[in-house]
Amino acid sequence: MSQARLLVVDDDRGLLRLAEKLLKRAGYEVSASASGAEALAELDRETPQLMLVDLDLPDIPGREIIRRAKERGLPLPFIVITGHGDERTAVEMMKQGAIDYIIKDGNFLQFLPGVVERTLLQLDNQRKLAAAEEALKKETELNASLLEQLLRISEREQRRIGDDLHDGLGQVLAGIEMMSQALELRLEKNKAKEASSAGEIARLVREAISQTKDLSRGLSPVSLESEGLMAALQAMAASAEHRFRIRCEFICPKPILVADNAVATHLFRIAQEGVSNAVKHGKAKCVWITLERQGATTILKVRDNGIGLAAAPKTGGMGMHIMQYRARMIGATVTVENQADGGTMVRCVHN
Repeated sequence: MSQARLLVVDDDRGLLRLAEKLLKRAGYEVSASASGAEALAELDRETPQLMLVDLDLPDIPGREIIRRAKERGLPLPFIVITGHGDERTAVEMMKQGAIDYIIKDGNFLQFLPGVVERTLLQLDNQRKLAAAEEALKKETELNASLLEQLLRISEREQRRIGDDLHDGLGQVLAGIEMMSQALELRLEKNKAKEASSAGEIARLVREAISQTKDLSRGLSPVSLESEGLMAALQAMAASAEHRFRIRCEFICPKPILVADNAVATHLFRIAQEGVSNAVKHGKAKCVWITLERQGATTILKVRDNGIGLAAAPKTGGMGMHIMQYRARMIGATVTVENQADGGTMVRCVHN
């Protein structure tokens, strides 16, 4: 605090000289102005870290100096110097931005260094707090950006692996199945006892093909065709019924074509998270996935008849955060609310 630069403005030249000497002895760099005009000229030359200003100056009132400094965009913290009986005015000035005030009485010079030190310490703490808040804001924005990049990379890699499973491993397994079936027929024709084993191999290969298709659809759920989202949501509803032993229905009154595959994939993942939360946290027995369009707006809803948000056990909320990030990446919004008749509603709106 010892190197802080101060500007003291007061028309009482004797008191001004004493205040200047006192503050310089305290280690501050001090400029003194005996009028409003001198103060404005000093502000033009250099902006102090703190200004102490008498409101009652003969040429330019202290209020006007402060107003002009603000007009120039100067970040100018100030302390009001006021006479006896002017405390109400000083308090009013504090409402307008003054950090403190000091009364010109017999104790003025005694209290002056302490008031300045306290004020500079308060300003330093405010600057540190603002810097910490700005750093936290940047870190939060960076984390959000990194998560969005991770989601993009994850979707791209999942789609690649899904395509590889379908076009690579799936085709190899299909070839093995055909060869096993042909082998079974030849063995049966020759009445060989190994025919049943060949048939069992063919059956196991068919099961492997089915599992490969399921994996491929899970990794790359939305096909590149514009109607891919509807087909993917329908398949997800059927899969949820089978896996979770619940009723899961996909409702789409009219065909909704989403040409942008990235948008379709994010909408699918939001619905997938909604269904998963409904079953795992909401203990739902029935889930309804609705896809509809109002004008140019696409609306995706996941409703359930579970226990609702308040009764569900608390989790880290990562699923909800990821849904929000996915929605932001496509310019959509997501809300999760309890329904009046019970259960929860996840609503995603994409314009």
